[in-house]
Amino acid sequence: MSIRVAVDAMGGDDAPDVVIKGVLSSLEKASDLEILLFGPEATIDPLLTRLSVGAKRKPTLVDSPDIITMSDSPTTVLKTKQESSIHKALSACKRGEADAFISAGNTGAILAAALFLLGRLSAVKRPTLIGYFPTLRGHCILLDAGANVDCKPDHLVQFAQMGSVYAERAMHRENPTVALMNIGEEPGKGNIQAKEAYKLLSKAPNLNFVGNIEGRDMLTHAADVVVADGYVGNVLLKFGESVASVLPKMVSAEMMSLEMSQEEQAIVIRALRGVKARFDYQEYGGAPLLGLDGTVIIGHGGSNEQAVENMIFNAVEMVTQNVSGSITAALSG
Repeated sequence: MSIRVAVDAMGGDDAPDVVIKGVLSSLEKASDLEILLFGPEATIDPLLTRLSVGAKRKPTLVDSPDIITMSDSPTTVLKTKQESSIHKALSACKRGEADAFISAGNTGAILAAALFLLGRLSAVKRPTLIGYFPTLRGHCILLDAGANVDCKPDHLVQFAQMGSVYAERAMHRENPTVALMNIGEEPGKGNIQAKEAYKLLSKAPNLNFVGNIEGRDMLTHAADVVVADGYVGNVLLKFGESVASVLPKMVSAEMMSLEMSQEEQAIVIRALRGVKARFDYQEYGGAPLLGLDGTVIIGHGGSNEQAVENMIFNAVEMVTQNVSGSITAALSG
């Protein structure tokens, strides 16, 4: 049975070209994949014709003439741009015409439209956005990465439960460990929210909670799933992104001061490229939005062809592994 993915052709800094390329590449690699490509036909059709020369399979183009900009408010998208790619693609998911939706477009617009059109799973209080972090042992995930700036302790517990399901089903981590981001490892550390969340997480059934961790532990893989409110989570995520761009510059400056040979510099540069690649968001594609009655992945605005392809296959994996159904079961148990 084919998985049908709705793709926003207009989402991202380099859309629609890189989106179309990522779509065509993914179709070449998966015979059981169908893609509905949403965007203005007048813009997309000529590009698709040019870029798909020689391609064995093509996406189905769905005309979506309204354009959403990064400055458009969520209210604008919902009320006045119902013919946009985001609105029409999510509506297709709601009607059962598509199994998942991916976009590298306006995050606020996607969050609002997805919540309005798809709704939450029955037991979910707030949907949560996943952030990926490279560690010494593969990737860990952080929830929430910015969808919920203000959270109650019970929200953090649900984030942990949803993240645990995702880590187990989509990332294939057996009995994934869960930790709470805090300012100290001891149970009594943190503000009122953190202290209460710790108590609730410690008692939560079917959750492999290992306690508090600190910011310094983020890259050591102290846990498979790290829980924080969206304010802290987004700050951590953006700091992590800066490491990949700033670290090579700092090391380059040091190499010049040490008067290293060209051979020595080449070795260090190769190592730095490897480290930088670990932080590259293109590798995992985008951030899944968990807790919705549907599968939604939001990509980075700078997504390239590889990121689009990875978002598509991550969405396929989430649908195949029934992540949404497993979240409902976990929260209802």
